[in-house]
Parts: sequence; C-alpha cells; structure tokens
Amino acid sequence: MEGLGKGVFFWLMIMAGMLACAVSRSPVLHKVGGKYGWTQNINYTEWSIHEQFYVGDWLYFVFDKRYYNVLEVNETNYEQCNDQNFIMNITRGGRDVFNLTEAKPFYFLSSGGYCYGGMKVAVNVEEFIPSPAPAPAKNSSPTKNGYQIMVPIMVLIALSSAFLLKLY
Repeated sequence: MEGLGKGVFFWLMIMAGMLACAVSRSPVLHKVGGKYGWTQNINYTEWSIHEQFYVGDWLYFVFDKRYYNVLEVNETNYEQCNDQNFIMNITRGGRDVFNLTEAKPFYFLSSGGYCYGGMKVAVNVEEFIPSPAPAPAKNSSPTKNGYQIMVPIMVLIALSSAFLLKLY
C-alpha cells in the first residue's frame, strides 16, 4: 500500500507540473527600439504599441553610455522630459536590462536634453492571463488546447484517487 501511495504522489506531481506549464509563459526580453536600440530620432511610442508587456518580462536597453543614459521616471516627468527626481537610474554599461515586476505603466527617458529628441518610452505592463481554450469544431480531432482541459480533470481524478486510497 505504501508503494501505491508513492506512485499516486509521483503522478500527481507530474500532472501538477503539466498544469503549471499549460497556464504560464516564459518572460520575454524586449529590445527597446528594436534593431535601432536606445538612440535619437526613434519613435518609441510607435515601437511600444506593437509590443505586449507582461509582469516578469524584461526591457533591454542598448546604447552608447558615453552619450545616453536610462532613467525610470514618473508620468509627469516623462511628459515634461524632466530628468530631476528620477525613480531609478538603470544605466550600467550600455547593455542594460530592467525587470517589469508590476502590472502598471513604466516611464523611461534619457537625460541631457535627449528626451526632447524622442528618447523616452512608456510601457504598460499587464498581468498574464491565459486565454481560454477555444471550443473544438464539430467532427475535428482534439488539439493541444485540449490538454488545458484534460490536465485539470486528470489532477482532480488523481486527487480523488489519493483520497480514496487513504481511506482504505
């Protein structure tokens, strides 16, 4: 009976891992400005509206640190290109990353007047919410999205089996 309990626990852990994989996503590294990086005369508003930012993602700023920097600022300072009283200077070596840890808007700019030349970006970070599996079409074969339904069912069956085994 003890061996049977360990086997049920093993399968329970496997199914729980599968469930976690079905409803999560890996963090994404967003190179700010795409192929141009963090420099002058780039429309970062245009760049950011074509990206999806989620909690856990990273911003990757690539720039010449002799001229530019990256400061996290509040919304008012962002709108006014004011580099005073910044929240955080993330400049380290010109290949700098920033982890998006909360679902909220984040604002960045470069000081020294470069903000007025367009070196500022706002990103709106959202919580990742997996989309529900689409309803299967009639007379079609199951898709990988079927696993998103099957895994929770399998976990419930395994939990019920473990509970019943404990009663005996």
